Amino acid sequence: MNRIGVVVVAYNSEREIGRCLDSLPAGVETVVVDNASKDGTRREVANRPVKLIANPWNRGFAGGANQGIGALDCDLVLLLNPDVELVSALDALASEFNLADVAGAGGKLLGSDGRSQAGFMVRRLPTPWTLVFETLGLNRLWPGNPVNRRYRCFDLDPDVEATVEQPAGAFLMIRRDVWRQLGGFDESFFPVWFEDVDFAKRVAMAGYRMRYSPETVAKHSGGHSVGQLPRSTRDLHWCGSLLEYTFKHFARPGAMAVCASVAAGSILRAVLAPFRGKPLDGIISCVRMIRQAGVLFLSGHTGIRTFPRPLRYSRMARP
Repeated sequence: MNRIGVVVVAYNSEREIGRCLDSLPAGVETVVVDNASKDGTRREVANRPVKLIANPWNRGFAGGANQGIGALDCDLVLLLNPDVELVSALDALASEFNLADVAGAGGKLLGSDGRSQAGFMVRRLPTPWTLVFETLGLNRLWPGNPVNRRYRCFDLDPDVEATVEQPAGAFLMIRRDVWRQLGGFDESFFPVWFEDVDFAKRVAMAGYRMRYSPETVAKHSGGHSVGQLPRSTRDLHWCGSLLEYTFKHFARPGAMAVCASVAAGSILRAVLAPFRGKPLDGIISCVRMIRQAGVLFLSGHTGIRTFPRPLRYSRMARP
């Protein structure tokens, strides 16, 4: 059995995935799961000594990650986004798992400016207040507020290793046996967003720890796949996954507060939609987000998988 394997979940990643795969250490078993790309992603992968799983439809990040991890035979799995390039060895990251209670670890991510991506590469698990501030746009308008500073770990020294709550799923090494123990990534989070947050939450609930290793470094351009979607579609998917997380992990009072903030934030987005381009699409998306939140708010339901899939799935998701 190999010590380390790599999984890359790709969707229309032709321009990025070559640099990602070329940055990997020689001899590391690598699986690329392509979620029905329409560009030359598969051609780029075929030119390299890696295994390709070519899905006929988009299974989302969680589904693709589960496929890739299941195809490996190793102790540790490194999940990499196609727009991440390693610039250091993996030894320091792997050494974090010498302690039996460590289930996952992330490294330092650098942006195009060469600076660490503070606020993204490590976060704390969200609370209801966190998501209220997010959905109302308060964290964008006032990024230095105490809720946002805590959530995005602006107090973290990026040059010091630490125990953390939520390393970014874009650059995350996990123990394969813990992945199996927890039942893998929850594919209810579709097509993307909050599946890595949910996994980190379940890791903590199971009594394991997550670590941050600044000695393991990668470059990250960010958002290439979701950036291909219309903004209204991105908002709808993000909102759906946020509500999925909310009703899976928060008690009823917190979940109701998040639902109310989603509705209020959606009304604000609808008002601003004419100024963001394609106003009709933006307004329709906001109405659907309000409907999602309203149905859950009025029902008082605190279980997952409660709202209709068509509200969240788009044509990019399935044939």
